[in-house]
Amino acid sequence: MVIIPAIDLKDGRCVRLRQGDMNKETAYSEDPPFMAKHWEGLGAERLHIVDLNGAVDGRPQNFDNVLAITKAISIPVQVGGGIRSLDTIRKYLSQGVSKVVLGTAVLENPSLLEEASREFPDRILISVDVKQGKIAVNGWTDVSETTPEEIFESLKSYPLAEVIFTEISRDGMLNGPNLTALEQAVRMSPFSVIASGGVARVEDIHAVKQLGPKITGMIVGKALYEGTLDLSSALKAACVDDPVRRTC
Repeated sequence: MVIIPAIDLKDGRCVRLRQGDMNKETAYSEDPPFMAKHWEGLGAERLHIVDLNGAVDGRPQNFDNVLAITKAISIPVQVGGGIRSLDTIRKYLSQGVSKVVLGTAVLENPSLLEEASREFPDRILISVDVKQGKIAVNGWTDVSETTPEEIFESLKSYPLAEVIFTEISRDGMLNGPNLTALEQAVRMSPFSVIASGGVARVEDIHAVKQLGPKITGMIVGKALYEGTLDLSSALKAACVDDPVRRTC
């Protein structure tokens, strides 16, 4: 299981939000490429970047900042937020981004998922963001009537990389992941799952690992920035040490 530090971009800065609320931000850096190099230097194998402005506006707003990050580091980068067209996907993937994350677009434009996954197999991630048992969209500002089960069922036929599952009430709160919701997501998902939201300490990582090998990653944000969890300890807690899947 890989630990994936998060860099959330808002107005060109590295910030963290509480439960996705754009009005409840804490800024951590005015230099996102420096922050990316910091996490890479501490051993991160992948970064998760979200264009928060883009997620709300429906089109990328921090594209230049994302590219600056990809040029500053050598580890893979996955990017989400405001990606609603095939042209945007092509633009990101041609400029050094390893994988793109689709969320709202899956509900609003199913044909985009079909075209994107066909053209870029295993380079498309789907973000399943849940609020009050339903799928949240448009930067988590709206809640649809679609259930996680319906989303997972609709994804079965596509050549996707992984699914990112976030229980929004836990995001940025440092009170631990929703293990019940995550366990249900693992059971329903036709793909490997990246857990996101609520991770605060090493014990949370161990708890998520107990849900099985289908969870291949954990996105960690505020805990790293606030210091309740240091990256080296997180990496050690997440590693697998057995003859078949040795990563330690």
